[in-house]
This record gives sequence, structure tokens and C-alpha cells, in this order.
Amino acid sequence: MPHVARDLFQKCREYRDSADARAQGFYPYFRCIDETQGNYVVCEGERKIMIGSNNYLGLAHDERVIEAACKATRMYGAGCTGSRLLNGTIKLHVQLEEALADFLQREAVLLFSTGFFANQGALASLTEDGDVILCDRENHASIIDGCQFAPAKLVPYRHNSAVSLRNRLRRQPAEAGKLVVMDGVFSMSGDIADLPPQLEAAKEFGARIYVDEAHSLGVIGPKGRGTVHHFGLNDEVDIVMGTFSKSLGSMGGFVAGDEQMIEYLKHRARCLIFTASLAPAVAGGVLKALELMQKEPERVEQLWRNTRKMHEGFKRIGFKIGSTQTPIVPILIGSEARAFQFTQRLYEEGVFATPAIYPAVRYGEAIVRTSYMATHTDEDLDLVLEIFAKLARELGTFDDPAYAEPGKRKANVFDFRLQDPEGEDALRETARVAPRNGAGVHPAVSR
Repeated sequence: MPHVARDLFQKCREYRDSADARAQGFYPYFRCIDETQGNYVVCEGERKIMIGSNNYLGLAHDERVIEAACKATRMYGAGCTGSRLLNGTIKLHVQLEEALADFLQREAVLLFSTGFFANQGALASLTEDGDVILCDRENHASIIDGCQFAPAKLVPYRHNSAVSLRNRLRRQPAEAGKLVVMDGVFSMSGDIADLPPQLEAAKEFGARIYVDEAHSLGVIGPKGRGTVHHFGLNDEVDIVMGTFSKSLGSMGGFVAGDEQMIEYLKHRARCLIFTASLAPAVAGGVLKALELMQKEPERVEQLWRNTRKMHEGFKRIGFKIGSTQTPIVPILIGSEARAFQFTQRLYEEGVFATPAIYPAVRYGEAIVRTSYMATHTDEDLDLVLEIFAKLARELGTFDDPAYAEPGKRKANVFDFRLQDPEGEDALRETARVAPRNGAGVHPAVSR
């Protein structure tokens, strides 16, 4: 009798999450944007205020950046059609690497075609069997995947806790190579890495430090250089990674460090060697955006005026915004169904934002993740606050247990699952009997 193999695609036919959400009228993902107009997008013929973008400085729509991208395309074509190692290195790549190294005060920089690849390439190439990567529990998914792809042992530590980090470091073999990895600004909570005490703990055990500046570049630090410069620790942090898809308004990523490390990555990072290089338009546009960010510091200043306004405005209404210190402002809603409903009503009222639910955030503490730009006007922001206040009353947001009974949510659940001998990833009691993603709702898409 012939053996019948398991059908790999059966799970696809059984998948119902997105269809169920659409049937309920509040599926919030993959919304099609017909046109972008600065702070606004046009969807289905209607203009919405965009508060879900990471375009912090508004440079994605700056005419000078667009023209630089067009000029690069006319000069080099639509794509490089090859890897950096072989035929895909153009002069703009080298100029951008040199400009970033100068800006970040680093010896050298290496470009990757995405920020995801930058984390994967560096973490997988710089560690080996017997090494240990110590990873903040709220790090971005690209860091987590990079850690899991690497040959080193992955060890989580409690979010932003030097005490937890030191305890984990103490348990590792003394002879093991150790790398501590953290976001400079965390993409869901919006808080800043507590870098100084964690750096001290790392140095005590001979560990290297790796900081992902994706959401901090262009946002904090002198001239927007990021978290490492914000704390004045550039000379003590070993590796800085960053992306172009936030403040610099495009796509791609980079790793910055000393020349020997960058030279090693050039010849060892498989996701650099075996993928096409950044398109000329990207390199040309980012180079111009980096120039403008430095020449126009008023963009960062305006970003922070808008940030303070929204922090104060949401708190005044009664929303909980967690520990955010940045333009990323998570608005606590509570139940997953309510978060989807709230987001749909925002969309109907002319505001474009997206929800984040378990496992991107703690179960039962779903949020609407908002983020703000330097180019948002007071009129934009006042209208957003007015609509949020209206919907909170309409939907009974503050009656949700996340507000009414916050003490019940003490357990930590994060956007990735790590093996933890101390069991810190246990769900709260009610989560044990609920579906994995809540009652008929769906996993969030993080950053």
C-alpha cells in the first residue's frame, strides 16, 4: 500500500482568522493606499490622516529626496541586478556608507537591502557555536529571527533590566563569546533602551554590545544620531545597526562598526552576498535625506513638539500610553476585539492607524499603535485627539478590564516565544483557557 504524505497545504485551507475578521467588518491589515499626500493618505477615494507611519521627519515626501531618487534612477537604472560582492556596487552605495560612517562617527558602514537582513547578516556572521546572544525580551522580530538564525545560544532577559541581564550573564560559561542585543527605541512600547547600566553589566562579563537604532535614528541624540549618542556612549558600544525605512524615508538597512568587522561581514554575511543590492533610487534618496536631516535640525525639534503634544493630549483624555518616551505612542484599548473595532471606527472617521494584539503585546492589553511626524500640523493632531476622545466614549473604552482592573495583568507575554527556564513567559490565568490569539481575533503585525 503506498504511503500517503501529510498535505503541507492543509493548514492553508483551514486558516480562517483573516476571513473571520473581514466577515465581522473590521479586518485592519493590508489596507490599500491609493495615494500619499504628506501627512495624509487616500484610501477608497477618501483622505485620512496618517498616524501609523514611521516617516518621523516627513522626508519620504520631500521633493528634494524624490528628485535625488529620480536622478539616481536615470543615471544607474531601476536596479543593480546583482549582489554587492559581484556586479551590484555603485558609487552611490560607497558614498552613502561613507556619509553614514561620518555621521555616526564610526570607522565603517555596510549597507544591506533591508533592515531585517542587516540584523540577520550581522548576528549570524559574528557569532558561532558556543557563543551566547543575550536578547531583550521586547526586541523587534528582525532581531529575534536573526538570533534564532545564528549558531549562538539565545538567552532572553527581562525588558530594559540591567539586573536581569547581569543575572543571565553570570550563568553563562566564562569562556563563551557574549553579545548583548537591544533596540535603541522599542517599536511597540516607544521606550528608550536603558543603555548605561546594561553596558556596565556587559563590560563586567566581557560581553559586546549591539544596538539597533531603527526607531531612534533621526529621533533622539545630538543631530538625531540615535540612542548610543543620546547617552554619549558611542566609543563604548561595539556595533550599531539601523534602517532607512523610518526617519530616512525609504527602505534598507546598515551595520556600523570598526573597519575589520565590516570587512569580515562583507565576505561572510550570506544575506548580503546572495541578494541584490539596494536599488539606485534608494541609495540616492537616502543620501539626500541624510543630508537634509543634518542641515534642517528644526525637523527633529518639531517632531518633539508634536510628540509632547500627543503624550499630554492622550493622557488628558484618560488614555494609558504606557512607558513611551518617543513619537511612538501606544494607546491601550484592552480586548482584542475592541482594538479591531476601535481601529475600524478610526478609519471611518478619517484616521489611518493599526492595532497590535497578542502576541505582539500582552494578552488582553491590545493597543492602537500610533506614531507621529514632524510634518503633522496642530490642526491634524487636534482632530486626531478629538476623534480618539469621541470613540472612547462611543465604544466604552475606559470600561474595559485593561482600565477597570489593570492589576489582573501582571504576567509578561511578548511578541516571540523563547525557551525560558524560569517560566517568565507564562500567560495570565484567563489566557490559558482562551484561544491563542484571543476570541476570534488575529495576530498583530509588528513594526
